[in-house]
Amino acid sequence: MESKRSPRDKWITIYGRKPVLEALHDPKLSVAKLVVADNATGQSLREILQAASKYDVPVERATATRVKWLAGNGKHDQGVVADVDAPRMTPLEEFVRARGKRPTNVFLLDGVTNPGNVGMILRTATGAGFDGVILPRAGTPHVGPLVIKASAGVAFQAPIVNTSTAQTAVDFLRTAGYHVYGLSARSQESLFKADLAPRAVYVLGGETHGLTVRTDSDLQIPLHANVESLNVAIAAAVVAFEVTNR
Repeated sequence: MESKRSPRDKWITIYGRKPVLEALHDPKLSVAKLVVADNATGQSLREILQAASKYDVPVERATATRVKWLAGNGKHDQGVVADVDAPRMTPLEEFVRARGKRPTNVFLLDGVTNPGNVGMILRTATGAGFDGVILPRAGTPHVGPLVIKASAGVAFQAPIVNTSTAQTAVDFLRTAGYHVYGLSARSQESLFKADLAPRAVYVLGGETHGLTVRTDSDLQIPLHANVESLNVAIAAAVVAFEVTNR
Protein backbone atom coordinates (compact mmCIF):
# COMPACT_ATOMS: atom_id res chain seq x y z
CA MET A 1 0.00 0.00 0.00
CA GLU A 2 1.34 3.46 -0.96
CA SER A 3 2.14 5.53 2.12
CA LYS A 4 0.46 8.93 2.24
CA ARG A 5 3.03 11.54 1.29
CA SER A 6 3.51 14.52 3.55
CA PRO A 7 2.96 17.95 1.92
CA ARG A 8 6.66 18.67 2.50
CA ASP A 9 7.53 15.69 0.30
CA LYS A 10 5.57 17.21 -2.61
CA TRP A 11 6.06 20.95 -2.43
CA ILE A 12 8.73 23.55 -1.79
CA THR A 13 7.24 26.47 0.14
CA ILE A 14 8.38 29.92 -0.94
CA TYR A 15 7.52 33.29 0.59
CA GLY A 16 7.80 36.99 -0.13
CA ARG A 17 5.82 38.92 -2.73
CA LYS A 18 8.44 39.16 -5.49
CA PRO A 19 9.45 35.43 -5.39
CA VAL A 20 5.78 34.36 -5.28
CA LEU A 21 4.81 36.59 -8.21
CA GLU A 22 7.81 35.35 -10.24
CA ALA A 23 6.86 31.72 -9.50
CA LEU A 24 3.26 32.33 -10.62
CA HIS A 25 4.45 33.76 -13.95
CA ASP A 26 7.17 31.12 -14.52
CA PRO A 27 5.89 28.62 -17.14
CA LYS A 28 8.31 25.94 -15.87
CA LEU A 29 6.81 25.99 -12.37
CA SER A 30 3.48 24.71 -11.11
CA VAL A 31 2.14 26.54 -8.05
CA ALA A 32 -0.20 24.29 -6.04
CA LYS A 33 -1.67 27.00 -3.80
CA LEU A 34 -1.19 30.40 -2.18
CA VAL A 35 -1.79 31.30 1.45
CA VAL A 36 -2.34 35.00 2.08
CA ALA A 37 -2.45 36.77 5.45
CA ASP A 38 -5.85 38.28 6.16
CA ASN A 39 -4.25 41.65 6.98
CA ALA A 40 -2.14 41.79 3.77
CA THR A 41 -2.86 44.69 1.37
CA GLY A 42 -1.24 46.75 -1.38
CA GLN A 43 -0.65 46.87 -5.12
CA SER A 44 1.88 44.00 -5.16
CA LEU A 45 -0.66 41.75 -3.42
CA ARG A 46 -3.32 42.71 -5.98
CA GLU A 47 -0.90 41.65 -8.75
CA ILE A 48 -0.33 38.31 -7.01
CA LEU A 49 -4.06 37.67 -6.65
CA GLN A 50 -4.66 38.61 -10.32
CA ALA A 51 -1.93 36.17 -11.41
CA ALA A 52 -3.37 33.44 -9.16
CA SER A 53 -6.78 33.98 -10.74
CA LYS A 54 -5.30 33.95 -14.26
CA TYR A 55 -3.51 30.61 -13.67
CA ASP A 56 -6.31 29.02 -11.57
CA VAL A 57 -4.16 28.76 -8.44
CA PRO A 58 -6.24 28.26 -5.27
CA VAL A 59 -5.87 31.02 -2.65
CA GLU A 60 -6.41 30.46 1.07
CA ARG A 61 -6.71 33.22 3.66
CA ALA A 62 -5.07 32.73 7.06
CA THR A 63 -3.93 34.76 10.05
CA ALA A 64 -0.63 36.64 9.74
CA THR A 65 0.75 34.37 12.49
CA ARG A 66 -0.09 31.23 10.53
CA VAL A 67 1.53 32.63 7.36
CA LYS A 68 4.72 33.37 9.33
CA TRP A 69 4.66 29.80 10.68
CA LEU A 70 4.17 28.34 7.17
CA ALA A 71 7.06 30.44 5.86
CA GLY A 72 9.29 29.31 8.72
CA ASN A 73 10.64 32.85 8.73
CA GLY A 74 9.24 35.67 10.84
CA LYS A 75 10.78 38.57 8.96
CA HIS A 76 10.40 38.20 5.22
CA ASP A 77 7.13 36.50 4.36
CA GLN A 78 5.35 39.81 3.50
CA GLY A 79 2.01 38.15 4.14
CA VAL A 80 2.12 35.55 1.37
CA VAL A 81 3.45 32.01 0.90
CA ALA A 82 3.14 29.61 -2.04
CA ASP A 83 3.53 25.85 -2.36
CA VAL A 84 5.41 25.03 -5.57
CA ASP A 85 5.36 21.51 -7.00
CA ALA A 86 8.71 19.72 -6.73
CA PRO A 87 8.10 16.70 -9.02
CA ARG A 88 11.37 14.88 -8.20
CA MET A 89 11.23 15.33 -4.42
CA THR A 90 10.57 12.12 -2.51
CA PRO A 91 10.93 10.51 0.95
CA LEU A 92 13.98 8.26 1.36
CA GLU A 93 12.08 4.96 1.74
CA GLU A 94 10.07 5.64 -1.40
CA PHE A 95 13.22 6.65 -3.31
CA VAL A 96 15.10 3.45 -2.37
CA ARG A 97 12.10 1.28 -3.23
CA ALA A 98 11.71 2.96 -6.65
CA ARG A 99 15.43 2.57 -7.48
CA GLY A 100 15.41 -1.15 -6.66
CA LYS A 101 18.70 -2.86 -7.60
CA ARG A 102 19.62 -0.36 -10.33
CA PRO A 103 22.99 1.43 -10.10
CA THR A 104 22.32 4.52 -7.98
CA ASN A 105 24.48 7.42 -6.80
CA VAL A 106 23.32 9.81 -4.11
CA PHE A 107 24.79 12.54 -1.94
CA LEU A 108 23.99 12.75 1.76
CA LEU A 109 24.46 16.13 3.42
CA ASP A 110 25.78 15.54 6.94
CA GLY A 111 25.47 18.90 8.71
CA VAL A 112 25.99 21.16 5.69
CA THR A 113 24.46 24.34 7.13
CA ASN A 114 25.21 27.07 4.58
CA PRO A 115 22.19 27.61 2.28
CA GLY A 116 24.52 28.75 -0.52
CA ASN A 117 26.40 25.45 -0.39
CA VAL A 118 23.16 23.42 -0.29
CA GLY A 119 21.82 25.29 -3.34
CA MET A 120 25.04 24.83 -5.31
CA ILE A 121 25.16 21.11 -4.46
CA LEU A 122 21.56 20.69 -5.68
CA ARG A 123 22.41 22.48 -8.93
CA THR A 124 25.62 20.50 -9.53
CA ALA A 125 24.15 17.09 -8.66
CA THR A 126 21.13 17.70 -10.91
CA GLY A 127 23.36 18.89 -13.77
CA ALA A 128 25.71 15.92 -13.41
CA GLY A 129 22.85 13.41 -13.47
CA PHE A 130 23.16 12.23 -9.86
CA ASP A 131 20.13 10.20 -8.78
CA GLY A 132 19.46 12.02 -5.52
CA VAL A 133 20.58 14.49 -2.86
CA ILE A 134 19.49 13.46 0.64
CA LEU A 135 18.63 16.46 2.81
CA PRO A 136 18.13 15.49 6.47
CA ARG A 137 15.58 17.75 8.18
CA ALA A 138 17.87 17.90 11.21
CA GLY A 139 20.94 20.01 10.48
CA THR A 140 20.21 21.04 6.87
CA PRO A 141 18.65 24.39 5.91
CA HIS A 142 15.04 24.35 4.77
CA VAL A 143 14.85 24.68 0.95
CA GLY A 144 13.93 28.36 1.07
CA PRO A 145 14.81 31.49 -0.92
CA LEU A 146 18.58 31.39 -0.19
CA VAL A 147 18.92 27.74 -1.24
CA ILE A 148 16.73 28.31 -4.32
CA LYS A 149 18.74 31.40 -5.33
CA ALA A 150 22.08 29.57 -4.95
CA SER A 151 20.71 26.70 -7.06
CA ALA A 152 19.73 29.22 -9.78
CA GLY A 153 16.16 27.92 -9.54
CA VAL A 154 17.18 24.28 -10.14
CA ALA A 155 16.01 23.32 -6.62
CA PHE A 156 12.42 22.91 -7.90
CA GLN A 157 13.58 20.23 -10.40
CA ALA A 158 16.29 18.67 -8.22
CA PRO A 159 16.07 15.01 -7.07
CA ILE A 160 15.71 15.98 -3.40
CA VAL A 161 15.35 13.03 -1.03
CA ASN A 162 13.91 13.80 2.41
CA THR A 163 14.83 12.05 5.65
CA SER A 164 14.86 12.90 9.36
CA THR A 165 18.58 12.66 10.21
CA ALA A 166 21.83 11.76 8.46
CA GLN A 167 22.23 8.75 10.77
CA THR A 168 18.77 7.41 9.88
CA ALA A 169 19.63 7.71 6.19
CA VAL A 170 22.98 5.89 6.54
CA ASP A 171 21.43 3.03 8.53
CA PHE A 172 18.59 2.62 6.03
CA LEU A 173 20.82 2.79 2.93
CA ARG A 174 23.39 0.38 4.35
CA THR A 175 20.63 -2.14 5.07
CA ALA A 176 19.37 -1.65 1.49
CA GLY A 177 22.80 -2.62 0.13
CA TYR A 178 24.38 0.79 -0.50
CA HIS A 179 28.09 1.41 0.14
CA VAL A 180 28.63 4.48 2.32
CA TYR A 181 31.60 6.62 1.22
CA GLY A 182 32.84 9.60 3.18
CA LEU A 183 34.78 12.47 1.63
CA SER A 184 37.79 13.04 3.86
CA ALA A 185 41.13 14.77 3.35
CA ARG A 186 42.62 12.28 5.83
CA SER A 187 41.81 9.25 3.67
CA GLN A 188 44.65 7.58 1.74
CA GLU A 189 42.39 6.39 -1.09
CA SER A 190 41.98 8.69 -4.09
CA LEU A 191 38.48 9.22 -5.51
CA PHE A 192 40.02 8.98 -8.99
CA LYS A 193 41.59 5.55 -8.45
CA ALA A 194 39.05 3.77 -6.24
CA ASP A 195 36.73 1.05 -7.54
CA LEU A 196 33.35 2.54 -6.79
CA ALA A 197 30.28 0.52 -5.80
CA PRO A 198 27.36 0.61 -8.26
CA ARG A 199 24.96 1.65 -5.49
CA ALA A 200 26.66 4.29 -3.40
CA VAL A 201 25.98 7.16 -1.04
CA TYR A 202 28.63 9.89 -0.87
CA VAL A 203 28.51 11.67 2.47
CA LEU A 204 29.46 15.36 2.46
CA GLY A 205 30.42 16.52 5.95
CA GLY A 206 29.43 19.91 7.33
CA GLU A 207 31.48 23.10 7.14
CA THR A 208 32.26 23.01 10.87
CA HIS A 209 32.18 19.44 12.20
CA GLY A 210 32.95 17.37 9.10
CA LEU A 211 31.61 13.80 8.97
CA THR A 212 29.52 12.69 11.95
CA VAL A 213 28.17 9.37 10.62
CA ARG A 214 30.07 6.07 10.35
CA THR A 215 31.13 5.34 6.78
CA ASP A 216 32.19 2.08 5.11
CA SER A 217 35.21 3.70 3.48
CA ASP A 218 36.56 7.18 2.90
CA LEU A 219 37.87 8.83 -0.26
CA GLN A 220 40.04 11.87 -0.74
CA ILE A 221 40.31 14.38 -3.58
CA PRO A 222 44.10 14.73 -4.03
CA LEU A 223 45.20 18.35 -3.55
CA HIS A 224 48.51 20.05 -4.25
CA ALA A 225 50.55 22.97 -2.86
CA ASN A 226 49.51 22.38 0.77
CA VAL A 227 45.85 23.15 0.06
CA GLU A 228 44.08 21.35 2.91
CA SER A 229 40.51 21.12 1.69
CA LEU A 230 37.91 22.31 -0.82
CA ASN A 231 34.63 24.08 -0.19
CA VAL A 232 31.97 21.36 0.24
CA ALA A 233 30.00 22.44 -2.86
CA ILE A 234 33.17 22.35 -5.00
CA ALA A 235 34.05 18.91 -3.61
CA ALA A 236 30.53 17.74 -4.49
CA ALA A 237 31.03 18.93 -8.08
CA VAL A 238 34.30 16.99 -8.41
CA VAL A 239 32.66 13.82 -7.02
CA ALA A 240 29.47 14.16 -9.09
CA PHE A 241 31.22 14.47 -12.43
CA GLU A 242 33.88 11.85 -11.66
CA VAL A 243 31.23 9.30 -10.64
CA THR A 244 28.78 9.97 -13.48
CA ASN A 245 31.52 10.08 -16.13
CA ARG A 246 32.72 6.59 -15.23
